[in-house]
Amino acid sequence: MKNLYEGKTILVTGGAGSIGSALVRKLLEFNPRTVRILDTNETGLFNLEQALHGKKTRFLVGDIKDKGRLVRAVEDVDIIFHAAALKHVPLCESNPFEAVQTNVLGTKNLIEAALEEEVKKFVTISTDKAVNPINVLGASKLLAERLTVSANLYKGKRDTTFSCVRFGNVLNSQGSVLPIFMEQIKKGGPVTITDNGMTRFIMSIDKATELVLKAAQMSEGGEIFILKMPVLRIKDLAKAMIEEMALSCGYAPEEIKMKFIGRRSGEKMYEELMNEDEAGIACETKDMFILPSFECNKKAKGSRMPKIYKSQHSGSFMTVKEIKKLLKEVFI
Repeated sequence: MKNLYEGKTILVTGGAGSIGSALVRKLLEFNPRTVRILDTNETGLFNLEQALHGKKTRFLVGDIKDKGRLVRAVEDVDIIFHAAALKHVPLCESNPFEAVQTNVLGTKNLIEAALEEEVKKFVTISTDKAVNPINVLGASKLLAERLTVSANLYKGKRDTTFSCVRFGNVLNSQGSVLPIFMEQIKKGGPVTITDNGMTRFIMSIDKATELVLKAAQMSEGGEIFILKMPVLRIKDLAKAMIEEMALSCGYAPEEIKMKFIGRRSGEKMYEELMNEDEAGIACETKDMFILPSFECNKKAKGSRMPKIYKSQHSGSFMTVKEIKKLLKEVFI
């Protein structure tokens, strides 16, 4: 992996976010020439600059909706990790045009800038919500995936390879359920859960970052890398957090109640890693499933995995004990 990143100029969009900033920190371990960090969040960029002390980094205030800004940001870049996006389901439901402008048109702008500069590798960070989407966020990220993968057919003679990485909920990322539950526990509850039966694929920021970098290393163009993740019930996550954290917040666990408030606009009961057609051609490794490129599709020999690609199947959920162990790892 060091051979891929050492001495390279790398751009991370959305670099002040949870995944973006974790990617930046990890990339700096491989002695790149420069990591450029582009984000609209000025305060987030400032805080990251203070934490990293500016070593081999450039901090760029810019919006992926601004094509001219991207052309400057991408100049002489070797590798792009595209993590910038609107990511919250209810906000995208109530701001659908903005979601499309950022997640779809912003991705288009970045792809065009990458082609103009003949960037070597381009990796879009996607989400399991892009599979069989029922909300604006999922539909916009599905289009972002298709634009990225199809750019391999659109690029002509250019050498840029385009691929995607798709994963689920990242524990303790900005705006995720963990910090929300933590604040509710600190106040003595209730811990609000949308639905008793809701399930999600989850993983830690460190694990997500590690596998994104690995996918970029493996990419030859056109693949969608789907990271393997455990599945949990949201109510079991709430129970584990209450049992682990209530005492430190001055409450007995039994004092903090759970309250079911109903699903939010556009929210799914369960997520999927891939649809049935994708599952039929997916190749499997220890850490991920790989949907092959257009060129490999006809030769791909996958197998259907009905108990793996959906998160609602009974018998495969993390136990409360396992969730507690994962929480300890996340907060170390």
